[in-house]
Amino acid sequence: MREISFTVHVFREGKTFVAHVPELDVSSCGETADEARRNIKDAVRGFLETAEEMGTLSDILSVTRLIEDGEGWNPPEFVSLDHMAVGI
Repeated sequence: MREISFTVHVFREGKTFVAHVPELDVSSCGETADEARRNIKDAVRGFLETAEEMGTLSDILSVTRLIEDGEGWNPPEFVSLDHMAVGI
């Protein structure tokens, strides 16, 4: 079994916590940040298993920002996460 690592962004929309995996564009949510994190693992697992069953997993992984290292797939290394603004 190959391991597929991914980045999870957790943010709040009203009272709901949303977890988003940008490499796969998969999201899930929960009433707490921890619940959203647990749910995103299930959502990603289901997405990847379905893609594998359909025979499209390799195609999907080849167009993501994930990098194959021989043992699995990993996201790019984050350097920073910044909030910026510009005036228009």
